[in-house]
Amino acid sequence: MRSRPVGFLLSALAGAALAFGGTAAASATPASAPGSAPTGNVGTADACYNWSGNLQEGSSGEAVRQLQIRVAGYPGTGNQIAIDGVFGPATKAAVARFQAAYGLAADGIAGAQTFSKIYALQDDDCTPVNFTYAELNRCNSDWSGGKVSAATARANALVTMWKLQAMRHAMGDRPITVNGGFRSVSCNSAVGGAANSRHMYGHAADLGAGSQGFCGLAQAARNHGFTEILGPGYPGHNDHTHVAGGSGRFWSAPSCGI
Repeated sequence: MRSRPVGFLLSALAGAALAFGGTAAASATPASAPGSAPTGNVGTADACYNWSGNLQEGSSGEAVRQLQIRVAGYPGTGNQIAIDGVFGPATKAAVARFQAAYGLAADGIAGAQTFSKIYALQDDDCTPVNFTYAELNRCNSDWSGGKVSAATARANALVTMWKLQAMRHAMGDRPITVNGGFRSVSCNSAVGGAANSRHMYGHAADLGAGSQGFCGLAQAARNHGFTEILGPGYPGHNDHTHVAGGSGRFWSAPSCGI
């Protein structure tokens, strides 16, 4: 995890000293904004993003959308949650699974303990501690040239990383090797990618076997929000496991029983 700058630590401590009394509204502010230290019930201040109050079913807005990104890897087997800023039953269930995964009270309400755990799991650029933007983009460093805008491709890759973080934790916190992610249209063509490859949207990652094996990765991915899983036995995928989000569902790794 990247170290926090001294200036941030001092400002966070100062902000925390001023935060007292009451429960804040269900909203969040970037940590760089004035007054961004969270109020008393939402945990330690963070350099990426701070929540300023409990979130629960019925909440909505940017604070919910930011939460959904971090719990995207806990939708239940074969599902994915919408990153839409609306805290409905699917988001509540994902929050509860996240809480249970980390030994918290699994009530589906995001409060102090939930946010503190998220703060501990993310770096200052909002990526999860075990994955980086560089890993998810070895093709075009400015994220341009895909099927969506550069900003959208980068945002999609962030969700993919949080899904991988959830999968990594479920597999005993053993490292997951990412061999590739976003591709521009030209890069995708150069490597022989499918014309509709989700790599061009920032949704996809290609994983190395590591200590889990290709089949272990493919089987685990079913529980963490990946609607596309391709692995051993599927043409061209005997040397890696491909995972992606997005619409529809297509899983095929025949050698792994999928």
